[in-house]
Amino acid sequence: MFELFIAMIKEEWRIHSTMFGSLSFALFPILIFWIAFMGSFLLPLMRQALPAGELSIVLHANYLMLGFMVGAFGLLGSEVMNRRFGQASLLAYAARSLPLPERFIFANFVIKDTLYYFVLWVLPLALGFLLASPFIGVPITLPLLLSLTLTLAFLSGLCLVFFLSSLYSRSKPALAAVLVLLALAAGAIAFVTRENPARLFPPVMLFNAFSWTNLLVCCATIVILFIVSIWLFTPETADSTKHYHDMLMPLAKKLSFFPTPPLTAFDIIDMYRSGGMVGQTLFSFVIPLVIIWFFLSLLNGYLPTYGVLLEFALVTGVIASTMYTWLTMFDTFGAYACLPVSVSTVIKSKIASFAVLQIIPAVFVAFTALLSGQVLYLLPAVVLTLSVSFYSLGVTVWLTGLSPSVMVYSVKVMVTYLVLVGVVLLALSAVAFASPIAALGAVVLVIPAIFFTRLGFAKWEAREQPGF
Repeated sequence: MFELFIAMIKEEWRIHSTMFGSLSFALFPILIFWIAFMGSFLLPLMRQALPAGELSIVLHANYLMLGFMVGAFGLLGSEVMNRRFGQASLLAYAARSLPLPERFIFANFVIKDTLYYFVLWVLPLALGFLLASPFIGVPITLPLLLSLTLTLAFLSGLCLVFFLSSLYSRSKPALAAVLVLLALAAGAIAFVTRENPARLFPPVMLFNAFSWTNLLVCCATIVILFIVSIWLFTPETADSTKHYHDMLMPLAKKLSFFPTPPLTAFDIIDMYRSGGMVGQTLFSFVIPLVIIWFFLSLLNGYLPTYGVLLEFALVTGVIASTMYTWLTMFDTFGAYACLPVSVSTVIKSKIASFAVLQIIPAVFVAFTALLSGQVLYLLPAVVLTLSVSFYSLGVTVWLTGLSPSVMVYSVKVMVTYLVLVGVVLLALSAVAFASPIAALGAVVLVIPAIFFTRLGFAKWEAREQPGF
């Protein structure tokens, strides 16, 4: 197992270092470290607006969401795994040519990816806060404890979604039953304790009151979820034949108002038939945002009554923009290279498919506004979500073209994206909190969105497309 694991680590390094250069890729965790180090000096100012305890909850929520966003490994057992690894000879695809059990290979792949994200995202932030602690008067035990609990929060989100996605690949009714039970359990806990269930998140409880018992419970839960997920994993490589009715032409006619109806219809049908649309929506969008809502609702005492909903709308917009990654993650330009199709045409088709998928965040935010009793702010919330989503899409197209899932690890790309999106989010937060109706002005973001998209067309037409 160790030899295969090391080989997968080397493979991951070679893929990214080949694209960005070894030095550039190695600088990515250093960038995260530097952001955490410099951000630590803002803590005394932030404490004036938000107590330290609430800040820690927000931080744990972010790392829980990171775990959620990368933990849907169970989806790789369906046709999505074939789409991802069928175009490249990766070690994760070795079960087809080597006498190695698929679960053995997949377990190594999951452990490799977990370590990969930990080194790139979790460890640098913890080290940044640790080295800054002497300068801001924080006891060194606090960043050490935070490093532990953030790791547990990340692994908790990753293993929980890994478990749910593996269960989804086995039985949809079983998944529905488990989700209902979890919702009932959360409701019962809230009713009995009169506390927001987010405050009872084990890593948060461990951070607030460290005990070996709580630590053991956290670790045991993560290990059990991981083992059960691997056991539930199914590659679905049976030689069964599936039959589908013709959907391409009827759907293309319905999407005729887009510039590339056939390609847009192809993307949507491809995601739907592979299970990617339902699975990605559930595990990379709905579940993470439901959890984030619980954590954001803890800020009710520190934000205006409408503040939580509008802040949630901004977060939803950022996450909704990652739907572009769903459409490009398992697709490369190589499949279109033999056709009379330009790079910009393919990107336009992905943008059109992305626009169709934006129905999901719009309905989700509207439902959240109704459920939270903030119906008066439904329209500003939906406008914020869609404006941020399309603006972030424009920036993503310009910076990453058809490869957002890999180009994000370029330091230059990440810094540029954080600046361009971060500044806009801060400005919109200030405007929305000052006047919810003014949030409707976020529609002006369509102008820079179009500008960045056109820059992206010109940029990626002039470059040879990578073959990974």
